[in-house]
Amino acid sequence: MERIRTIIVDDEPLARERIRTLLGQEEDFEILAECENGNEAIDAIGRFAPDLVFLDVQMPAVDGFDVLAALDQERLPSVVFVTAYDQYAVKAFEVHALDYLLKPFDAGRFSTALDRARQRVEQVRAGRARSELVGLINEMKTARRAQEKLLVKTEGKVIFVPTDQIVWIEAAGNYVRIHTRDDLYLMRETMSGMERRLPLDRFVRIHRSTMVNFDDIKELLPTFNNEFMVVLTQGEKLKLSRKYRPDLERRLGKSL
Repeated sequence: MERIRTIIVDDEPLARERIRTLLGQEEDFEILAECENGNEAIDAIGRFAPDLVFLDVQMPAVDGFDVLAALDQERLPSVVFVTAYDQYAVKAFEVHALDYLLKPFDAGRFSTALDRARQRVEQVRAGRARSELVGLINEMKTARRAQEKLLVKTEGKVIFVPTDQIVWIEAAGNYVRIHTRDDLYLMRETMSGMERRLPLDRFVRIHRSTMVNFDDIKELLPTFNNEFMVVLTQGEKLKLSRKYRPDLERRLGKSL
């Protein structure tokens, strides 16, 4: 039996341990390496040429899509993406018929992913598979370029606001207030429209009228009835609603 040579890539030690433990119960999988960041992953994949990679989507500096873009596009491995929150990416995976695990996943869902991975690797080895990853990589490159800056019309001008400078956004009637690190902008748009405009790997909706930059969340303060206030790096305290709490929990990879 030819074993499926596998690499695990995730910046969270517990996530790597979870995958390692579940794979350890399967005789036909061999773990070649574990990587805790994107640069390690690029090096390990190039060195070992694995059949399969469990690839975390969101990692600091070099994320999962950066890893794929850096690889030889003619020799891409089969990939099972692991994500806690990335709604845009999940939709892209489904469009391109690629498998993913949404954190936190159970043993049953992991087993399903392994069955699909076995079929995929068998097809690749038999020369019957084409790489859907190439289409995904191109799509994500285009989406990221479009999401790097937000065009805001104000006082007769069009201002390019870098999305990484946006701290939080709140609804204001038919407008939204965009709070950046240094300024405040008023834009005619809905919150749903903002969700479509902004990179969902960076922003998370915490209330029907509020969206925040995940990197600007400083802490979560419990209030009463098991509810929380989201405290941002610039001091704002915003309510986390029950409806959107699961979105934040998926982003955190744990329950509150």
